[in-house]
Amino acid sequence: MRNISMDALRTFVAVHDIGSVTVAADQIGRSQPATSLQIKKLEELLGTALFLRIKKRLVPSDDGLKLYQRARQIIALNDDILLDFHQPTLEGSVCLGIPSEFAITLLPEILGRFSTAYPHVALEIVSDLSRNLLSAEQSRRYDLTLSLHNRPSKRRKGVIKSDQLVWVGSSQHQTERQSELPLVLAQEGCIYRQRAAQRLGKIQRPWRLVHTNPDLSGIQSAIEAGLGITVLAKSTVPKNLKILANNKQLPALGQIDICLTGGYGKGSDASERLGDYIKSSLA
Repeated sequence: MRNISMDALRTFVAVHDIGSVTVAADQIGRSQPATSLQIKKLEELLGTALFLRIKKRLVPSDDGLKLYQRARQIIALNDDILLDFHQPTLEGSVCLGIPSEFAITLLPEILGRFSTAYPHVALEIVSDLSRNLLSAEQSRRYDLTLSLHNRPSKRRKGVIKSDQLVWVGSSQHQTERQSELPLVLAQEGCIYRQRAAQRLGKIQRPWRLVHTNPDLSGIQSAIEAGLGITVLAKSTVPKNLKILANNKQLPALGQIDICLTGGYGKGSDASERLGDYIKSSLA
């Protein structure tokens, strides 16, 4: 029976995330020829090309994209099993940049499990708009960055999943029925705000901005008070708010990409392990 080694899967994931065999080899501590050979053997074992070279860039093939999600899950399962029987000493610190809605709704449980497993790793969480998190000025301070991207793409690096954008309102109020749609949104530069304005403009639906808040908690409080509605990624909608589905007066919003970048670039075992936790939990 043929088997895929964990080492080969980790090498494949590293090359996929970084987009370069040379850089990946340096960061995983192997020579470039050895890394290339490992990818070649994996392709021969699976009988398909996992990467394509387009304009001097290494991009995953369709089969490579298919393998990537499974490889991440297998690596995470392998690490969880080892963790159950061996408690490795992992130390250091990780700075994670993340949009506020993920910090509030999705990450607490993931980070809680990580902190329980690795109590000697200090976590610093910084919340901001994706645009700011990815800016050249700020991005250097983060070991890992979870960010949103406006146009879904199978070729984008670090994509964990694509998520549906949805209209969100209060279970107690029906402000979406007003002739001039009242919106509660983050400041300029927010992907949700851009998408709402774009799609409402397409159907010429009148709207007004009634409340601006950079934090999901503030937006949530304004919606609960009946001030208006907002746009969120479906996976981040708080339990006490409702998704306004099948409403003919509200246009479809499409999807966004959720990406995690970093980890390998900083060469930190702690950031790489946290990255695996986040990817396997959100994928």
